[in-house]
Amino acid sequence: QVHLVESGGGLVQAGGSLRLSCAASGRSFRRYAMGWFRQAPGKEREFVAAINWNGGSTDYGDSVKGRFTISSDNAKSTVNLQMNSLKSEDTAVYYCAASTRRLATYLNEFAYDYWGQGTQVTVSS
Repeated sequence: QVHLVESGGGLVQAGGSLRLSCAASGRSFRRYAMGWFRQAPGKEREFVAAINWNGGSTDYGDSVKGRFTISSDNAKSTVNLQMNSLKSEDTAVYYCAASTRRLATYLNEFAYDYWGQGTQVTVSS
């Protein structure tokens, strides 16, 4: 069993920052990428960021480019999401995900095999 656990969510004022972390535990598995998605009430799940576990290349959703930074700590099996200049529209439940497949892209939620339970981020305006 693989578990992904997110932490670091909370309430922040617009313009502020938060740092989310995702830790993997349970049985070991080979991961090719890890990503962050988010889902606001009444909206579809949205791609936020992804990082290639071996090469370190990153991708970002258009709405967060220049504000969010994804990073990984391979030794600790954790992935982080630094969120700066937060806006009210960033309010959502943020999910961490891991992919065990070598794919051309990790922008789609179907590329991922394991998911965390999510952590709430609320940005007040």
